[in-house]
Amino acid sequence: MSNQVSGITTLLFSSLVYYASYYYKKKDNYSIAILLLMLSGFALRLFASADLFLHPWDEVFHALASKHMIQHPLIPTLYENPILPYDYKNWTGNYIWVHKQPLPLWIMALSMSLFGVNEIALRLPSVILTTIGIWLTFYIGNYFFNKKVGYLAAFFYSINGLIIEMTAGRIPTDHIDDFFLVFVELTIFFSIVFSQKKNFVYNICAGFSLGAAILCKWMPALIVLPVWLLVLVESKKFTIQSIIIHLVILLVITGCVFLPWQIYIYHTFPIEANWEAGYNMKHITQVLDEQGGPVYYYLNKIRINYGELIYIPLIWFVWIALKDFGNLKYLSLLIWVLIPTIFFSLIKTKMQGYILFVCPAIFIISAAFWYTLWDYRNVIQTNEKIEVWKKWFVNLLLLALIVLPVRYGIERVKPFQKDRSPQWVIDLKNMEQRNMEKGILFNYEKSIDAMFYTNLIVYPYTADKKTIENLQQKGYTIIINDDGKAPADILSMGKVVKLHLSLPAH
Repeated sequence: MSNQVSGITTLLFSSLVYYASYYYKKKDNYSIAILLLMLSGFALRLFASADLFLHPWDEVFHALASKHMIQHPLIPTLYENPILPYDYKNWTGNYIWVHKQPLPLWIMALSMSLFGVNEIALRLPSVILTTIGIWLTFYIGNYFFNKKVGYLAAFFYSINGLIIEMTAGRIPTDHIDDFFLVFVELTIFFSIVFSQKKNFVYNICAGFSLGAAILCKWMPALIVLPVWLLVLVESKKFTIQSIIIHLVILLVITGCVFLPWQIYIYHTFPIEANWEAGYNMKHITQVLDEQGGPVYYYLNKIRINYGELIYIPLIWFVWIALKDFGNLKYLSLLIWVLIPTIFFSLIKTKMQGYILFVCPAIFIISAAFWYTLWDYRNVIQTNEKIEVWKKWFVNLLLLALIVLPVRYGIERVKPFQKDRSPQWVIDLKNMEQRNMEKGILFNYEKSIDAMFYTNLIVYPYTADKKTIENLQQKGYTIIINDDGKAPADILSMGKVVKLHLSLPAH
């Protein structure tokens, strides 16, 4: 009941703050209006991130790798002490873990070093970054259209259920794609400021942001390069020669940020680094981890992530962008959305988070369409020649374009979720309090979770009797999760600690 009370309280608080934000927006006080949007968005993200358990695929792996990076940020590990043989090709159970780029893991490790190794500290960087993303969306939307469009786009960003669920770690790719989204957006922000102020410092900042984006999710970050180019050309403040010079500077700074880590892991962990590089390329030609789908996979997903009517603004924008092809701002937004969507639609492995970084452009396009429709509504409202049902239809469409994304946002926040502190996590945390030195837990299927919550080495299976005897001789305490499936000869061994640990219901 307490979780439901906090959920209802969060919704009421956010609703009041959203109303206050709209009030200041109506008074053209956009500074306060956006700050209030950020406050509401922060509240929704913080509430969703307060699940007191780790989510499977992929948060649990990011959490454990980040925990280990607190002690050794340059040695990324999953199994900190792999006492049993492991396969370096198995990213869910190996030792050196270069399956992901390091920046999100470093920042989550820093957060946990400051606030403790716990779920909220793990998610706090995503909460803060995507809250900052609300303001970035407003700024970018204002550049491409105007403040009204920027404000509505920022509202869509703040309430978006996909971003909120990723911030909470509830769905695959989670924090990695949140970080990537914000650093891509930050690069575009600095590109716009650079084009307007022509201060090379902002181009350097864009280079750092682009390098950081690559250190989150690798080469898809390069989508910002054509956007950067079009933004500079559109400003009409740069000669072709100066654009080339600044592009070289941008790329050099970017390389200085992301290349050292790549060189380091290929030199220090060559087997793992080469395997992961090849594995990443397999996403293009093979369906990995059963994450496939038809070529229209993302076109189908966007109706869930942005509202069923999202196709209307997108079709409208493609039409106006092609109609006014010389408008470089329109072309920039079109490239931001279309190129990643087409590319990821053609590759074999598909996950909805892969194109999360195009969502600011989608929000801006949706907001621009909404205000275009609003202006049309104002024109026809007083025109007696227009049939009443057409006026009602336009009003209904305007309402639905707001309500549907809000509905999905509320659904994904899960304000009425009952159990946010499950017994299986409580059991693991209680085990940590027992302070077992050199402990190894066998036969526990949530092995990665257990290693996050405890300092035990945990395996989802049970080793053979001879291996366990050898481990005991080396001073390890052997713990068996007695779930009725553990081998009887192992359970009967001397000095074996038997526990019955609960697991989440499937």
